[in-house]
Amino acid sequence: MENSMKLKPIEAANLFIEKYFPNCHGAILAGSVVRGEATETSDLDIVIFDNSLTSAYRESMFDFGWAIEVFVHNLTSYKHYFNSDYQRAKPCLQRMIFEGITLKDNEFIRPIKKEAKEILENGPEKWNEDIIKTKRYFITDVLDDFIGCNHREEELFIANSLAVLIQEFVLRTNGRWLGSSKWFIRSLKHYDINFSEAFVAAFEAFYKTGEKNKIIQLTEMILEPYGGRLFEGYSSGKEKL
Repeated sequence: MENSMKLKPIEAANLFIEKYFPNCHGAILAGSVVRGEATETSDLDIVIFDNSLTSAYRESMFDFGWAIEVFVHNLTSYKHYFNSDYQRAKPCLQRMIFEGITLKDNEFIRPIKKEAKEILENGPEKWNEDIIKTKRYFITDVLDDFIGCNHREEELFIANSLAVLIQEFVLRTNGRWLGSSKWFIRSLKHYDINFSEAFVAAFEAFYKTGEKNKIIQLTEMILEPYGGRLFEGYSSGKEKL
């Protein structure tokens, strides 16, 4: 079959499984094609469970007219990735498994989907006061750099750093999962559409015109319920006498 012949996602995924993993214990089609958000450059994300394997791996290829990314696990290796994603507060594998369409299942997929669902619903580990204090300090430091910077080429990347810190602070203090790349703004939208719109507007105004006030005001707003900016009095690693 020619790679240029682009089949429908489920058809291509089933053919892929038959060709490369005919004896697997389970398979899930995930990603944008499942959520109805596919674009011309979207690929197929396929999660495979095969208990004959000794370790997990990831592989990319072209076949059946699609770019395909396959995430291959045995029936225990996925737990390591669940834990790693939980620690980073970015539940990538959990989302793929929970949202994905089951294409093959030898009685293994259902409990793994349930496990992924419970993790997603419970949210990430709650930040304690010390973590929040440290994050306030780092946001304050980057905000001060942003306010004082007079070099456009530097401002651009300070703003990028500030955007990441703001997203993390808002989502984690509200018990929400983080996201990166296209999930960066999606995660904010899932939390609060009004805040996500204000966030985008503030950074768009800066990137288009150089106007900093909206970003400054937004940053101060998200810090205010937790004590505002923090510099004086912050200490880390100092031994207590």
